[in-house]
Amino acid sequence: MKLTINARNMSVTPGITQRIEKKTNTMSRYLLPDTEMQVRMRKEKNDNRVVEITVPMGNNVILRSEAADQNLFVAIDQALTKMERQIRKHRTKLSKRLREDAFTAMPEPEYLEEEPEEEQLKVVRRKTFPVRPMSVEDATIEMELLGHSFFVFVNVDTDRTNVLYLRKDGNLGLLEPEA
Repeated sequence: MKLTINARNMSVTPGITQRIEKKTNTMSRYLLPDTEMQVRMRKEKNDNRVVEITVPMGNNVILRSEAADQNLFVAIDQALTKMERQIRKHRTKLSKRLREDAFTAMPEPEYLEEEPEEEQLKVVRRKTFPVRPMSVEDATIEMELLGHSFFVFVNVDTDRTNVLYLRKDGNLGLLEPEA
C-alpha cells in the first residue's frame, strides 16, 4: 500500500507519521499492494484538527472518511476507524457479489467469520415530486425556502437533472451527472 500524508496549517512530525503508518498497516492486508491511501490533515480556525482519508479502490469506487477533533491523534484514530469499517463493508459486498474464487490473490479477511453481518439499509419512504426547469439561483432560493439540505431540479442551461446541496462548510455544492 502506498501512503501519502499532506498537511495544511500544521507540520507533520515523525510521531504523527509513525502513528498513521502503524494504524494503516493493519488495513494493508485487506488492500492490494498498489492501492494508494491519501491522508490529508488541516488545522481550522476553531483549533479543530481535521483528518481526511481517501482510498481509490478501482472500478470507480472511492472510499473516503473524515474526522475532526481538538486532539490530532484522536481525529486520526476516528478517521482510520471509519475507513477500516468502509473497507470491510466494501469487501463484504464484493465477496457476496462475485464468485468464490475472485479473491484468490488476496488473503481471506478474518472479519467475515468473526463479525455478524451488518444491517442493510432499506428504503422506508418513497416520495414523488414534480421536477421543473430552473436556474441554479432559483434552485438555491427554493432549497432555502423549503429548509432542506439538498434540492433536485432540471438545470435550464444544460437541460439535465442536477442536485444542489449544502456542504459541511456552509457553502453550496452542485452535482451534475455525466452520461
